[in-house]
Amino acid sequence: MKQHEFLQKGTSTSLGFGIGLTILNNKSVADTSANNKVNLALVGCGNRCKEILDGFKNREDVNIVSCCDPRKERREQLALRTGGEPVEDMRTVLDDKRVDAVFAPLPDHWHALATFWACQAGKDIYVEKPMTHDPFEGVQCVKAARKYKRIVQHGTQNLSAPYNIEAKKYLKDGKLGDVHLVRVFNMQSGGGLKISKGDKIPDGFNYDYWLGPVQEIPYSSSIVNYGWHNLWDFSAGGMADDGIHQLDLARWLIDKDYPSSVYSVGGRFVNRDDAQPPNTMVTTYEYDNLKLEFLLFKCPQYMVKTPMEDRDKDVFPYLLQNGMRIEIFGTKGLMVVCRHGGGWQVFTRPKDRQPNVTASCHGRVPTKLHQENFINCVRTRELPNADVELGHKSSMLVHYAMIAHRLGGVKLNINSVDGTIKNQEAQKFWKREYRKPYEITEEI
Repeated sequence: MKQHEFLQKGTSTSLGFGIGLTILNNKSVADTSANNKVNLALVGCGNRCKEILDGFKNREDVNIVSCCDPRKERREQLALRTGGEPVEDMRTVLDDKRVDAVFAPLPDHWHALATFWACQAGKDIYVEKPMTHDPFEGVQCVKAARKYKRIVQHGTQNLSAPYNIEAKKYLKDGKLGDVHLVRVFNMQSGGGLKISKGDKIPDGFNYDYWLGPVQEIPYSSSIVNYGWHNLWDFSAGGMADDGIHQLDLARWLIDKDYPSSVYSVGGRFVNRDDAQPPNTMVTTYEYDNLKLEFLLFKCPQYMVKTPMEDRDKDVFPYLLQNGMRIEIFGTKGLMVVCRHGGGWQVFTRPKDRQPNVTASCHGRVPTKLHQENFINCVRTRELPNADVELGHKSSMLVHYAMIAHRLGGVKLNINSVDGTIKNQEAQKFWKREYRKPYEITEEI
């Protein structure tokens, strides 16, 4: 099925993506947004913000009131582009009574803190993935969102894609049969990290604020400019950067929450350098009668994402070398789902040594639909497609894998009801040591 055909089937299943649970009633915000524009603050004015900004900026029902970033040139550039007020510190934004909601495309180590603070300040938030740095942060963010009745949209936009919604329906209807094995791929080229030393902090850059919850370390331009992805204090490498998208989509498609156990092995087998998280890793998640396997390899030039030129066309990628695919093995067939509008196909037994595709659906990049869903939920108070609890559960899959890896390949035993880890030695990774005042507190 082509995506434009799916959209024509009706907005109840395509454009009406919200879960439909109106449990977050906040009459003042809902009424104000219904009659006026949603006042949005940009918190984090880097590349990701610039990439998808138009999805908010070009909406007639959104008004960008502030552009927040510790780098002066970034916030001023975005202020000129949007008409928002340049602001250095997020806390100033959260104190601004004009602000209804926040868009937070920040470095990973700031995601949970921004979410926690925004909820406490009575602001809704669209926060980029992964939502958290460790399990404790996820638990606290869910509690804060529920206590303060806030809309939290996790930036895993695949959950707003019509072709993925159709794939989930196909699975739920039993057309693939029983599913007992899922494989999730995250394979693409990636270089190493060499930490520069003796660099001078640029004028107009509040480096102390940029560090936020991370313990103070000397300024390094290589860390600040993307290298943070590959240091434990800030992130978890390729799995947290791209892999979270496929893991989130796979977990949602097969309708699973927490696994019962996790086993992960790997290392930095390529580009042995200053980076810390593994670039080669295999992780197995065990559920009742189902195993989900995640394969990470950050090296090969021959494994690629869905090509940019194909992401909004009725074109399927070459699956064998698509590095962001999900393989779902059912008793009746194999479903392969691709990110970035790559669509999905179902294969049964080959005929004459040729693939036998029995069902398919083309896709489109869903980023703007995900942004639309967020703005709509700010108005209606319905839970968004990638609600905070879904974001927490998917982020936990990253945390489990990295904790198991850092413990030397220990098999983690998980409470599949609440997601807690039973292994005593894993508790040291449950919560980070915060640098005050940049902390998520026990008290909500």
